[in-house]
Amino acid sequence: MRHSVILKKASLVGAFFISLLCIDLAQAFCPLRGDLAQVAVRQVVDGDTVRLVDGRSVRLIGLNAPELGRKGRPDEPFAVQAKRRLQALVDASDGHVGLRYGKQRKDRYGRTLAHLYDHQGRNLEAQLLGEGLGFMVAVAPNAELASCHAAAERQARNARLGLWRQDQVKLAGQLRGGGFALLGGRVREVQRNRGGLWLELDGGRVLRVAPELLDQFDARALQRLEGRRVEARGWVIDRQSRGGLKNGQARWMLPLTHSAMLEVLP
Repeated sequence: MRHSVILKKASLVGAFFISLLCIDLAQAFCPLRGDLAQVAVRQVVDGDTVRLVDGRSVRLIGLNAPELGRKGRPDEPFAVQAKRRLQALVDASDGHVGLRYGKQRKDRYGRTLAHLYDHQGRNLEAQLLGEGLGFMVAVAPNAELASCHAAAERQARNARLGLWRQDQVKLAGQLRGGGFALLGGRVREVQRNRGGLWLELDGGRVLRVAPELLDQFDARALQRLEGRRVEARGWVIDRQSRGGLKNGQARWMLPLTHSAMLEVLP
């Protein structure tokens, strides 16, 4: 019995130091911001949203956490863990966070868009990403921390932490629904027209760069991607449900919102 208690204590101590190591590594990617005024958090809504005492709802920039189940749907894997971890990070910061607002301050739902920092100036999105509790996302023009967030996510992915314990990439032909996805495939064709730049993948799926976002990309490099394997991420749209889908067009479209959302594979 005594031996098992010692082993249990040793395991807890080991987990504690591993947690500290993850914090140190994740925070190495994003610069500290100890100059931000701290505001009080009333509620952690989920893994990427908090509500402040002043009534504002804040959507974290650069992080897409798994969705909690609503309207009878189950929680996505690691959704509860992401919410609990964000709650723990807020609690450890005495219930206060610093806000670094995005260039675009509001989303279409009226939520404030901001990066969150604890009282020591550490970026909370990087912490969650570094522990595998969300996906890095970059939506122009709010992409200032895309590089450090991508590095934090890469740490978790390489170590197979959190949601990265399972392969998260869907092949283009496997895609059967909308919502956020990490999509892999080979580029069959590249087209550019008034609707932007289009990358058609094998499996009948298409990536789109809207005309107003082309300056976020190297358009010439995109046009040379035919035959290359890519990994794209973003929110998939069912074009058929919107009407106007022409014969021969791909039903499922993934709009690319920043160059960090597309990776060209070897």
